[in-house]
Amino acid sequence: MKAEIITIGDEILSGQTLNTNAAFIGEILTQNHVDVSGSVVVGDKEEPILEAFRNAFDNNDLIIVTGGLGPTHDDLTLDCIVKFFNTELIKSEEVLKDIKSIFDKRNREVTPSNEAQAMVPKIADIIRNYFGTAPGSWIEKDDKIFVSMPGVPFEMKEMMTGYIIPRLTEEKLENKSNRITKSLLTTGIPESYIFERLGDINELLKDSAMAFLPSQFGVRLRITVDGKNADDVKDKFSFIEQQIRAKVGQYIYGVDNDTLEGIIGKLLLERDLTIAVAESCTGGLISARITNISGSSKYFERGIIAYSNGSKVEHFKIDENMIDQYGAVSMEVARLMAEGVKAVSGTDIGLAVTGIMGPGGASFNKPVGLVYIGYCDNKICTAREFHFGDDRILNKDRTSQAALDMLRRNLLGISYED
Repeated sequence: MKAEIITIGDEILSGQTLNTNAAFIGEILTQNHVDVSGSVVVGDKEEPILEAFRNAFDNNDLIIVTGGLGPTHDDLTLDCIVKFFNTELIKSEEVLKDIKSIFDKRNREVTPSNEAQAMVPKIADIIRNYFGTAPGSWIEKDDKIFVSMPGVPFEMKEMMTGYIIPRLTEEKLENKSNRITKSLLTTGIPESYIFERLGDINELLKDSAMAFLPSQFGVRLRITVDGKNADDVKDKFSFIEQQIRAKVGQYIYGVDNDTLEGIIGKLLLERDLTIAVAESCTGGLISARITNISGSSKYFERGIIAYSNGSKVEHFKIDENMIDQYGAVSMEVARLMAEGVKAVSGTDIGLAVTGIMGPGGASFNKPVGLVYIGYCDNKICTAREFHFGDDRILNKDRTSQAALDMLRRNLLGISYED
């Protein structure tokens, strides 16, 4: 099955909003063995939308559209669907009931513009929206499928995972038991270093495929193995995975949709350990990531944002002379922050970060992107130096990832390569 993704919205076209919807849809379709032929973005104008519909419908089996289903004047997707399929809108009492239920929960009155969102294409199967007011549509014509969903990411994701993928799997997709697609998630090693360590990629993969997908958090290695026999495919995949793990295994923290904070949460729970975090340059990002995991209260005791030098002295009892001598951004202060937050919280582990995120605050000896991460448990108190880039926000992401990976390594007894 071949698919195209159409994203509608001036805010996407102008770059004001990132097109995360297309990325999510493309990934989940690929995981379910749907070939994504293309992804286009069009603004909130009728003719470009209709032209995108025509081109996609002529060349694909599945068309997935997001955006433009809201209650305002610039939401034109529904009108374009009516024109494209030469159909009409009818009121769905089921959708109207859903809308009223959502507004009742929010203690708000349903407006006429919201009620109008209960109008749906007559030829469509309705995809219920459990988190918003705009329903989705599933239309089949000429042996092709046209799906429309709202542009709000969490509404779209629920429809994709709760309705669209299950229905495609049950009714439309061929049995692909002879294909395996899996991602190995790495962090702390650049894409080029992985490539070099793996050696002859063609010899490793033979007739299989692997994509290197880098981000500020690490490199995702997406492996796809096809074959005529399911057992042979499993054996091929197992061989490739084992070879990769043998060469870069210490950098692999999870697979597919794992998160580093989720993996760490499991490790802390298994070991019955607690942690506290002292953050300077990341401003609470590490604590936020740890507490994104349900049940984190069982192992996360507290997070302290100590941005100023005075706060480091007050909260972690660091001698001012140490800060004067080495600087707030230093190996010594990072270690003392980790030791201090562990002591003040009474946890098993203390984790700390201090650094220069940029663009200002640097010096000749301490450039933008310099970060020190401290770790302290009941056996060791240590710190390491890291160098990231020039972008402030990316540096915060990279620092949080490096800190969590340092925690992972210590929990698993994995040493760094110096």
